[in-house]
Amino acid sequence: MTSRNLPLPVPTLPDARAQAIHRVLPQTQCQRCGYPDCAGYAQAIATAEAGIDQCPPGGVEGMQRIAAAIGLEEARLPAALNPEFGQEGPMTVAVIDEAWCIGCTLCIKACPTDAILGSNKRMHTVVEPLCTGCDLCAIACPVDCIAMEPISGERSGWDAWSPALAQQALERYTFHQFQLQRAEAENADRLEAKAEHKLEHLEEQSLHTDPVVLDKKRAIIEAALAKARARRQS
Repeated sequence: MTSRNLPLPVPTLPDARAQAIHRVLPQTQCQRCGYPDCAGYAQAIATAEAGIDQCPPGGVEGMQRIAAAIGLEEARLPAALNPEFGQEGPMTVAVIDEAWCIGCTLCIKACPTDAILGSNKRMHTVVEPLCTGCDLCAIACPVDCIAMEPISGERSGWDAWSPALAQQALERYTFHQFQLQRAEAENADRLEAKAEHKLEHLEEQSLHTDPVVLDKKRAIIEAALAKARARRQS
């Protein structure tokens, strides 16, 4: 059985250029760049769909690291981050106001590194050393009980972050994605088994006895099963 004690493979991107960019990103998985995660942003830069100035957590030094990874001349570096995607700032962590938390679990689902503990209708809390300051939990919170608190003083960008924290965040995000994919596969298996059982025992479990109606139901279930199997193989 997979656990956090077993190593998970770091995502491999389609080409060496994207892989090189991915290695120097801060791995906060904050989506401020406009992409679902750091891997998506790395691939977009590699294919010239995105600029190197769209990562506020990395800041100016982050741009320099990306430029060095792809061999971009210093003279061609952007003067600053693109303000459309935010500004460089200090490292932050999420803090939940326990008095206002309603235990909805939306922040837990939004957290890319599983840094929030709690359960439905119970108070949630943030494990500070695991928080990347991505802000996704605060965005998801329906009662605005999450604040992003600066913890690095005047230090910002990579001066407030570190390769060790980036590696930790990437490993936890990789495991988070693995859990989501496993849960999705297990749910698909359950639904398929349920449909197969219903198909096998359709006549005895149905309130209808008309053969025409039963044939229509059978066709619907068979079509749904075929679609699910095709989706799994694709």
